[in-house]
Amino acid sequence: MDHLWQLVVLMGIVTYIPRMLPMVFLSDIRLPRFFNSFLRFVPYAALGALIFPGILNSTGNTESALAGGIISIVLAFLRMNLILVVFGGILGVFMWGMLAI
Repeated sequence: MDHLWQLVVLMGIVTYIPRMLPMVFLSDIRLPRFFNSFLRFVPYAALGALIFPGILNSTGNTESALAGGIISIVLAFLRMNLILVVFGGILGVFMWGMLAI
């Protein structure tokens, strides 16, 4: 059991170091405006690349998955609450399944 605590502590240190080093060494560096604007979109692009394949494979039916995904995108674009976006996507998949029968 002692080795488990050592392993957890060492894993925490190994995880913390790559996050801490750029903040310490690059905190005074100013990036050009182009790079700043480019880096602002990286989280959205990465999130989209992670979520989109999951949307298409979530229901076993591509059409219903696309219907729910499109409804979720529209609700998110309208700046609805996240819970409403999720429920709207679920409702879209459900309604597509009911109407497609």
